[in-house]
Amino acid sequence: MAMTLVSTVTVGSGGAASIEFTGIAGTGKDLLVVMSGRSDAAANSDIVMANFNGDTASNYTTRYLRGDGSTVASGTSSTTFLWFGSIPATNYTASTFGNAALYVSNYASSAAKSVSVDAVPENNAIANAHLYIIAATWTGTSAITSIKIDPNSGSFAQHSTASLYLVS
Repeated sequence: MAMTLVSTVTVGSGGAASIEFTGIAGTGKDLLVVMSGRSDAAANSDIVMANFNGDTASNYTTRYLRGDGSTVASGTSSTTFLWFGSIPATNYTASTFGNAALYVSNYASSAAKSVSVDAVPENNAIANAHLYIIAATWTGTSAITSIKIDPNSGSFAQHSTASLYLVS
């Protein structure tokens, strides 16, 4: 397995409403997006959403497992976005960033795409920082040529980063 870095986006001063990768070539087998992020939202954590090729219809099915060291939850949803975990917001430990990895199998195929995510928002101050393991499907049959990542409530804080890799 070889991984080729396609692009890295680093959020500058003032933050960014979203991070987007466009013009993704169909030359790899799989895609990997790794993110280190923080939100400026006034909440415990901010859900991160992703979509492929601008698709905001209900074409994403997600099954998740979430744990925080003392409780576990799971569920299934069909939504207009792919759930990419959550990142720390303003009342989490200062200057900490959450991490997530999104893996898409056979991204250039003409079949529905299988997606896996693991994510954790970092927090040393309260006990409800959750670890997420997510299995998802995007029913789109076009090759993935763009990925847009958005915090649900706020914007990405300065120094948040995301990198896109082609896996072959």
